Amino acid sequence: MPDTGAPQISLQDGVTIISLGPEYENLDDDTMEDLKLAILNASTEADPPLVVLDLSHTKFFGSAFIEILFRVWNRMNSVPGGQFVISNLNSYCREVIQVTHLDKLWSIYPTRENAIRDLNSRNAPADD
Repeated sequence: MPDTGAPQISLQDGVTIISLGPEYENLDDDTMEDLKLAILNASTEADPPLVVLDLSHTKFFGSAFIEILFRVWNRMNSVPGGQFVISNLNSYCREVIQVTHLDKLWSIYPTRENAIRDLNSRNAPADD
């Protein structure tokens, strides 16, 4: 099994960012178990429950990774105010999400900054 390390988890403007580095270029079955645990744990611990998954370096993923995305989304939906979005998909990965119609469940953003800005604007207190 390749040594992939762990995804980078950070907080930016009140949003938890899960970034998959270059070692996650191809998400095959060998990398899924550790990755699943890291992503699920980070999304569970997100406070506030706003999560951006940054896939800047990912060029390929299959159904096992889609299952992880679905589990994270489902978990985030069960938390009041929880939101899960994806940023920086390459054209192949974007097409996989669109063909499976999962872009109807998950908001997709061209950049991490766009995703953070939109999540923060959606969750800003309303003016009285």
